[in-house]
Amino acid sequence: MGGLSEGQEEEGIRLTVAETRWVDGSEVDSASPPSYLVGDGEEDSDLWERSEGERMPLRRRLIRKVKRADSFDKEAMGIGDDHKYRQKDLSVWETLAMAFQTLGVVYGDLGTSPLYVFGDVFRKVPITSEVDVLGALSLVMYTIALIPFAKYVLIVLKANNNGEGGTFALYSLICRYANVHLLPNRQRADENISSFRLRLPTPELERSLNIKSILERRSSLKTALLLLVLTGTSMIIGDGIFTPSISVMSAVSGLQGAVPGFSTNALVLVSIIILVGLFSIQRFGTSKVGFMFAPLLALWFLSLGSIGAYNLVKYDIHVLKAFNPAYIYLFFKKNSRKAWSALGGCVLCITGAEAMFADLGHFSVTSIQIGFTCVVFPCLLLAYMGQAAYLTKNPNSGERIFYDSVPEVLFWPVFVVATLAAMVASQAMISATFSCVKQAMALGCFPRLNVVHTSRRLVGQVYIPVINWFLMIMCIVVVAAFGGTIDIANAYGVAEVGVMLITTILVTLVMLLIWQTSRLPLICFPAIFGTVELIYLTAALTKVAEGGWLPLAVAAIFLGIMYSWSYGSALRYGTEVREKITMEAMLGLGPSLGTVRVPGIGLLYSELVQGVPPALGRFLCGLPAIHSTVIFVCIKCVPVPAVPPEERFLFRRVCPPAYHLFRCVARYGYNDGSSGGGGGEEEEGHRGFERLLVESLETFLRREAEEAALELSISGDPSGQRAAGPPEMVAGLEEELGALREATESGFTYLLAHGEVRARNQAWFLKKLAVNYVYAFLRRNCMAGAPNLSAPRVNTIRVRMTYMV
Repeated sequence: MGGLSEGQEEEGIRLTVAETRWVDGSEVDSASPPSYLVGDGEEDSDLWERSEGERMPLRRRLIRKVKRADSFDKEAMGIGDDHKYRQKDLSVWETLAMAFQTLGVVYGDLGTSPLYVFGDVFRKVPITSEVDVLGALSLVMYTIALIPFAKYVLIVLKANNNGEGGTFALYSLICRYANVHLLPNRQRADENISSFRLRLPTPELERSLNIKSILERRSSLKTALLLLVLTGTSMIIGDGIFTPSISVMSAVSGLQGAVPGFSTNALVLVSIIILVGLFSIQRFGTSKVGFMFAPLLALWFLSLGSIGAYNLVKYDIHVLKAFNPAYIYLFFKKNSRKAWSALGGCVLCITGAEAMFADLGHFSVTSIQIGFTCVVFPCLLLAYMGQAAYLTKNPNSGERIFYDSVPEVLFWPVFVVATLAAMVASQAMISATFSCVKQAMALGCFPRLNVVHTSRRLVGQVYIPVINWFLMIMCIVVVAAFGGTIDIANAYGVAEVGVMLITTILVTLVMLLIWQTSRLPLICFPAIFGTVELIYLTAALTKVAEGGWLPLAVAAIFLGIMYSWSYGSALRYGTEVREKITMEAMLGLGPSLGTVRVPGIGLLYSELVQGVPPALGRFLCGLPAIHSTVIFVCIKCVPVPAVPPEERFLFRRVCPPAYHLFRCVARYGYNDGSSGGGGGEEEEGHRGFERLLVESLETFLRREAEEAALELSISGDPSGQRAAGPPEMVAGLEEELGALREATESGFTYLLAHGEVRARNQAWFLKKLAVNYVYAFLRRNCMAGAPNLSAPRVNTIRVRMTYMV
């Protein structure tokens, strides 16, 4: 079905209502909604069953109650395993192949850090003795061993959320075990209920329950947690800007010493050309890019290890003394304040480590662990030790250490590989940015954008065109504005360490709530890793005036965008939930719904999966008649490639049968095309969608009648005589099916509601700014939330509703 985007002009029948209350035209105040509009949160059918309970056998009511315990939204998110759309366990060879791909996607940034780490460190600390070289080498070696290896490979990767990584994945994991989020789209299907109650009482369990209770009671802690997650995601987006910039410029800068007359302008121009090419190939997807880049990165890591081992043996193998951490103390004792400044350069050796976790959705935990442990870690250690060995004999080469340490005969081959590897290095944070933005959109914290799934096997492999081109433009601006790697390095360190520190805080919370870790490991994790990262962050923040302000500015802008979107979405959704029409009000209207019922089927689209949408009231008041059959349609996107047509729709009855009101959840996978009429029905367009909808509704009605007949037979006369109910039910079923066929012949009308929120006049200025301007602007310019219908415009009616909050 094709689309009716927000703000699009309709032809034919069009209804636009600007008033905010559909009953008497006055404004609706969400702080105190009218009593007759406030839903009580109970299941729709339970209410009308209770009102007609004396005509229903007790056993049937009990069976219905048990059935309702399985929530409609939970059913809507579940797809049968027999169609095998879920991701399978990978074989050994598939895991090894994926580990090979990680070299081209995950570890490019870490792998190109030897291009600029020692150059930045010894730009701040001139080499005057062996202590300078060994101290810096020891710092780099233990930083890599502590953060990427001990923290991420051994611990953080295990804190994934069903294979997804990143700050939002940690947040989703925490939200599944505690009601701590402020987002509007929580569903019981999205939660894995904690198994706390099934465990034997332990001190860790009691501590976990206490912390969970504190978090759930205090809204300020929920807000702080959400802001922390949004800040981490904002900094990851900043990493996606600075990683390509510094990696490409560092590689191309090798020409400045090898090609006479290669100026800064030439450096900037060549870097921009490479960046444009890099972002242009992102649309091919992570798998293709990974297989294309992985051989190149494998060659790069082989070059790093080989050149490092060569320099280590040729110049000074005694730099292995740097394994003694005492040289770190001697380094700080000798250089004091300069050594503290040099930490801002040293932290660059772990740039891209966060991508190991953020890119997890593109790969698997085992593949990432294998790639780092078997290839990346040993090659990086050899590379840094080789550079340190060279510096002990050539202390004046500190600022150009990488290219100076390369044997002259290998300079041009290594330069070509380094330049290509720098392009690949950017892939790590670009893919991580795509993953984090996708997760943020799924949790209602980022404006809706077009997400392209590039793999039918791995759900996490995505490409977001708008984000891709935004990153490209920002990278070009950064390269052109800074013109060198020094200020970019200062900016890069702030963003990278900030994300790592936030990850440490969130994983600590996971250890408290979910893992229920014992006291000693729980204390050691934040004490060791948090302390190291906090030290690096304070060192990086000293460079705010020298370029470090840029990531803070970028993070602040995206934080404002994401929080405004989350806040506005929560207000809008929460208001619609509070304003939904109660079953008592619906029953009071009677089967005619207080108006004239004319033949036809009305499809009213709503995000609500429970309750009667308030938009129905607007249509009842604004139209002279309503259709004989009305279906509340909710679109659900499930994390599978495709949903079989026979499993597309789920139905549930709203109100007694005489009302002819139904609720429908239409489920679509990410390769099914446009929601609301895409997928398997694309060839026949909206008519195929309508036909499949009616067929599914008929199936639901027949199954409902069969279940009712079975329940009556179970509770019938023990003597075995046939109950009087089934013949009446059969007649009622045929009558309802006949009414449905008559309505189908009369045609379909698509009822679309566009809900807006506006801050009240007496609201705070910041609330007005966030809701009336930022959120409103984002909602006007993002992808439409309504299904992308291709129905004839003459069959579409649209209503506008404004909620004052």
